[in-house]
Amino acid sequence: RADVARFIGARPEEVVLVRGTTSGLNLVSGGWAGPRLREGDGILLTEMEHHANLVPWQMVARRTGAILDVGRITDGFELDLDDFLARIERGPRVVAVTGMSNVLGTIPPIETIAAAAHAVNAVVVVDGAQLVPHRSVDVSSLGADFLAFSAHKMLGPTGIGALWGASSRLEEMEPVEGGGDMIADVQLEFSTWTTPPHRFEAGTPPIIEAIGFSAAVAYLEKLGMDSVADHDRQLTEYALDRLAGVDQLSLQGPPATADRGGVISFTLGDIHAHDLATILDSVNVSVRAGHHCAKPLMRRLGVPATARASFSVYSTRDDIDALIMGLERAAGVFGL
Repeated sequence: RADVARFIGARPEEVVLVRGTTSGLNLVSGGWAGPRLREGDGILLTEMEHHANLVPWQMVARRTGAILDVGRITDGFELDLDDFLARIERGPRVVAVTGMSNVLGTIPPIETIAAAAHAVNAVVVVDGAQLVPHRSVDVSSLGADFLAFSAHKMLGPTGIGALWGASSRLEEMEPVEGGGDMIADVQLEFSTWTTPPHRFEAGTPPIIEAIGFSAAVAYLEKLGMDSVADHDRQLTEYALDRLAGVDQLSLQGPPATADRGGVISFTLGDIHAHDLATILDSVNVSVRAGHHCAKPLMRRLGVPATARASFSVYSTRDDIDALIMGLERAAGVFGL
């Protein structure tokens, strides 16, 4: 817990160990928003959210009568910031936004969004699954009230992640799971809760996973997150330059000149993404294919699915060159 807290510039008592980003976001929607939102309250999202930062808010809106509002992206695959800030001025209770799109690589200006949201007393929730593993994040300057992320995106084990919450917000939250270790006292008729973060960690802790999470943090700290970000930027620039020369390939995401993450989604001609991924797999190139848990975004892009190449600290230019060769092979197989 202390290692994860240090990694994001937080205090240990502000870090709740959860099963992953999805679990953390559900904890916020169920434990903070659920007891507080009332009919007509606003929840502001964006159309590029992962389902993990969309479905929990739909669920809490259905229970409370809150109203969902959705900020749009531009034709250049960026968040339409003027539109989003105008929606914030309407006074939502919650603003939930991705720190980095897992499809587009788009990085919204969280600090600007948070300042505007706090000006209307809204709570800011950030899906940090893609942001935290690839950028240096300091919660004291980020401006959010909650930030969730996963260990397995950070070269760590599955089944564990973290929810950071400002101390005042964690104190306001109700637990969503009851059991051992999260109580101050238990009577037959009622129970009282212990202090955060243990209030939200019912049951036996994920001991093995936590050790692995700590090791992953230590590894990334040794590399240096500024170096990790520079590596991402250089590879992304190289990849986008190479991909621009592939006939009938359509890129879904901001240009290399933008501050964007190292995920590149694309389609090739009329080849379905699943077929494209299968051919790439045959030449030892691994991509993700499908809607990437972002179906509303796929509809906005006008495609059923995309293939997505993702970069990390172990990725090299040779990997990108292999991707280009694989795409050329796929084009030949389908007669493009």
